[in-house]
Amino acid sequence: MDFNDTPAEAEFRARARAFLEANLTPKGKERESLQKRLTEREYLAAAKAYQAKKAQAGFAGITWAKEQGGQGLPPIFSVIFNQEEARFDAPSAPFAIGLGMCIPTLIAFASDEQKARFVAPALRGEEIWCQLFSEPSAGSDVAALKTRAVRDGDDWVINGQKVWTSGAHYSDWGILLVRTNPDVPKHKGLTMVFLDMRSPGVEVRPIHQMSGGSNFNEVYFTDVRVPVSQTLGGEGNGWTVALVTLMNERLAVGGSPGPDYREIMEFAREASGPQGGALLADGHFRQRLADWYVRAEGYKLGKFRTMTALSKGETPGPESSIGKIITANQLADITNAGIEAQDHFGIVTEPDVAAADGLFQQSYMWAPGLRIAGGTDEILKNIIAERVLGLPADVRVDKDVAFKDLPAGR
Repeated sequence: MDFNDTPAEAEFRARARAFLEANLTPKGKERESLQKRLTEREYLAAAKAYQAKKAQAGFAGITWAKEQGGQGLPPIFSVIFNQEEARFDAPSAPFAIGLGMCIPTLIAFASDEQKARFVAPALRGEEIWCQLFSEPSAGSDVAALKTRAVRDGDDWVINGQKVWTSGAHYSDWGILLVRTNPDVPKHKGLTMVFLDMRSPGVEVRPIHQMSGGSNFNEVYFTDVRVPVSQTLGGEGNGWTVALVTLMNERLAVGGSPGPDYREIMEFAREASGPQGGALLADGHFRQRLADWYVRAEGYKLGKFRTMTALSKGETPGPESSIGKIITANQLADITNAGIEAQDHFGIVTEPDVAAADGLFQQSYMWAPGLRIAGGTDEILKNIIAERVLGLPADVRVDKDVAFKDLPAGR
């Protein structure tokens, strides 16, 4: 395992750092992040402007083929840029799903004409994409979805509902997983399409979150017509296409934003412990801090292994699922500890008056979503058990049963 950049990687890192320093503010320089200081409309405008600069400077689509507007570089260069960008307050969130999950799916399965139409505008930040998978009765078990698509001439006619769709209310396009054949087992009757989010019959309803934001949405489809030409991977092959999207999603959400052991250790120097004195002097807290440190270092070394594989042109395996479980659960644990240490002041979330500028409260309300996005803990533990440890697969009694014959609620 080599932790050092090659000469080419070091040169790229220096260029990336110079670009970021010229266009962004380092994290921590401002009391509140750019996303909190701006309205959603202002933040989207800032995000599109920044994405356009990234594309012009050659830092968007780093690993994508040059004919698709990318740079054609090995994956390690994308890792390097992400490392450097993480030090800055970058307005990248609106494009994470589209460029990290949707467009790579289009590149893999769309026609050349479609790729020519959609890839470059997304890369330049001109169009935003969302991912329409989860449903009220099909969360972790995506293959149990019920949204139907029926063929009518050259169109699919779609009816159903999706939920927890991030950014649907400001997205221009979306990839949509639908059921086209209920007469076969659930994984085999799915089809992936992409659609204009402003199509007649598409209704987006933002969900008010406990953090005060409304980034997640319910999306309803009522007789929505989508051209059959916008099918990805062919009819009935939706599960295969979805796996490509989900693999990209799990890599994209493998890390977790928010405080880690460093932030809570700094906070504990000033916070009061249960026995008086500084919290950092409390033996029970110090033991927890040591556990957080060990997990964080284990995750970091695992990432180094992934980076080394990428640098050699190799493809990392399902081990990325381990990192997601560690970071998502650790974020919830650390933020909860930070709130509890504030006693009754822990309910205060306003940055102007809350301890640590409300960092623990805001991140605590975001933490549960990380244990769901990109696969729940239970799904990822199955992946680790079966594909990393080689344990027997879970028993599936519905494997050969037609979807229409599966028992359902009243």
